[in-house]
Amino acid sequence: MKKSSLLFLLLTGNILFAQRDLTIAEATRAQYSQFAPKSLAQPQWKNDSAFTFVTSQRDSLLLKSKELKWQDQTILTAKQLELILNQNFKNSPFELNTIPFDFKWVQDNVAVFTVMDKEKKFKYNIKLDTKEQKVTNFFKYNSIAQEQTISRNENYLAWLKDNNIVITDNKGADMVVTEDINIDVVNGSGSTHRNEFGIDTGMWWSPKQDQLLYYRKDQSTVTDYPLVQWGERVAENKSIKYPMAGMTNERVSLVIFDVLTKEKVTLDTGYEDQFLTMVTWDPSGNYVYVGVLNRHQNHLKLNQYNAATGAFEKTLFEEKATTYVEPSQGLVFTPNKKSFIHFSESEGYRQMYLYNTDGKLEQKLGFENVIVSKFLGFDHEGKHAYYEGVTNQGLDRQLFRVNLKKGKTEQLTELPGTHNVVLNKSKSVFLDQFNNLETPNKAVVQNTDNKKEIELFEAVNPYQGVINMPKMELVKLKAGDNKTDLNARIIYPTNFDPNKKYPVMVYVYGGPHAQLITNSWLGGANLFFHYMAQNGYIVFTVDNRGSFNRGRDFEQVIHRQLGQAEMQDQLKGVEYLKSLSFVNQDKIGVYGWSFGGFMTTTLSINHPEIFKVGVAGGPVMDWKMYEIMYGERYMDMPQENPQGYEKTSLLNKADKLNNKLLIIHGAQDPVVVQQHSMEFIESCIKENKQVDYFLYPTHEHNVLGKDRIHLNTKIANYFFDFLEKPTK
Repeated sequence: MKKSSLLFLLLTGNILFAQRDLTIAEATRAQYSQFAPKSLAQPQWKNDSAFTFVTSQRDSLLLKSKELKWQDQTILTAKQLELILNQNFKNSPFELNTIPFDFKWVQDNVAVFTVMDKEKKFKYNIKLDTKEQKVTNFFKYNSIAQEQTISRNENYLAWLKDNNIVITDNKGADMVVTEDINIDVVNGSGSTHRNEFGIDTGMWWSPKQDQLLYYRKDQSTVTDYPLVQWGERVAENKSIKYPMAGMTNERVSLVIFDVLTKEKVTLDTGYEDQFLTMVTWDPSGNYVYVGVLNRHQNHLKLNQYNAATGAFEKTLFEEKATTYVEPSQGLVFTPNKKSFIHFSESEGYRQMYLYNTDGKLEQKLGFENVIVSKFLGFDHEGKHAYYEGVTNQGLDRQLFRVNLKKGKTEQLTELPGTHNVVLNKSKSVFLDQFNNLETPNKAVVQNTDNKKEIELFEAVNPYQGVINMPKMELVKLKAGDNKTDLNARIIYPTNFDPNKKYPVMVYVYGGPHAQLITNSWLGGANLFFHYMAQNGYIVFTVDNRGSFNRGRDFEQVIHRQLGQAEMQDQLKGVEYLKSLSFVNQDKIGVYGWSFGGFMTTTLSINHPEIFKVGVAGGPVMDWKMYEIMYGERYMDMPQENPQGYEKTSLLNKADKLNNKLLIIHGAQDPVVVQQHSMEFIESCIKENKQVDYFLYPTHEHNVLGKDRIHLNTKIANYFFDFLEKPTK
């Protein structure tokens, strides 16, 4: 070979295999697209020995089966589905480029899904026999419909038209259920009680098929809160209902509408200041079960009501706490329909309890300190219940099954890490997509009894040979109580040299219902943190006490004093950082959003000697201005806990500000309203303290879409400008 040819090959080889850093656009948007590990998207079992998934472009549905030795077979493309539908409907109303997101197998060869016509005027909920290529049932209804739900006999579909409920039958006729012209009354909405207490739906069809149970929410006494819309030449106001802590709450009731008689019955839950959740029909359709939680959120009653009259029948059981009781989902009836599973953390961890309909506890189904994170159903015989459980002090996700009669539990997956499981209908086998710190994704089909598995593939590292990814590791720390273990994550600068000194970005959330560190691919981190590490920063995160998936006592230590135990634990993280010889102790900054924005500001104000730079996004500045359902759970009412509110407020501490602090807010934020940051700025002005502020006029509680590139650029530049410029 000529020397010139050899030199050319060497040079081009170096170019082809040279690793580079992330761009800010890639760090913002490419984690789940360009750099997503190979996976099976939208997997579901078609029958007990075959499952389907969609391609990455969502343009085709592929099948893997035991019969095909688990090789891929295309069984339906979006264009084929379009053709089938247009053959079943006049005037060819459909144009499809992707498989519908809600495509679901209900039987082998029978699927249901929702599509919209080409003109965007109507939605169609369709039941299709894919083998016969025939539509066997469908609903056609207005495209403005929200939160649609179908009766089990498939005769009726209920949907929301603004604040009211409409029922469309499968003949095409509409039936108006509610006609409240008062915009303060909202019917059938899953946003009741602001989606707290496990609420994700607002309408439930009876097992008898012809009765619809729904929430009726009266917000007439709740304060109107202004959100200024800046898009018009003269700005306009759009008010929302925002029930602030200690103020008047929404009043919620539950109503049953009978499709045949058109009559309504209201359950006799009373009109006290309370929350209604865990709404569940009895399998007979004769009763409704409701969790009634008091305003103080420390006393839960599971009540039974007569569906025919609405009358209160009995209280099956009660839960009380000195802190708070937090219901998280409805009851799940077992296949024998005589008992149900209730989910509770009354004994320390969210676990399952088997009750009969008289309210007698039949079996505790919990296992050690495993937290039930997702219920996955029963086997055909109703002998076992299956669930995803959180283990390893919050780091891992494993599959479990428990014998309902004996309470004996088996762990069905074993490798440490995160198992994403889809069981077939009989629960004889399951698809397991597994990942951990070292494994991008590994897909296997496993037998639930003998645990034999068939490997489908193991994904390659999508960054290998392309991106110069920083080193990352998980570490254990002791909390501020010097007893409790905390999980922490550290991402090292690329080309790390332990003899150098590096600046630090501490990323914090710290609040309930969130967990930042898991034994998963990238450890729960997003690529923006890797971008900062590529620019010479150590990026550090600790899940302090108060965060999610560690059990009741770990989380509830924050009660009535948000930010205090969390701050102690974050300072323990700083102690760890300062013990590392390569950390520049004079160049530590902190960044967080929402509760993390509250924590960022709390840390900046209380410890400016440590945190020289802070970026607080959408921050709570005073819990009196946060909403009732979440805020009072953790802080009680302001009038009941004035010292706690005073201690946690940041509005009265602006005089302590002595670092560079950037506050970012979405002007349309309906969660942490902009008033929080505006009042803090006013406090800073009065105390003659300088603070930086940036507003996203059209965004809500977070900055999404392409504008997030702008956000991440601003955050990175703030650290570069005021802490340390990139080393490269």
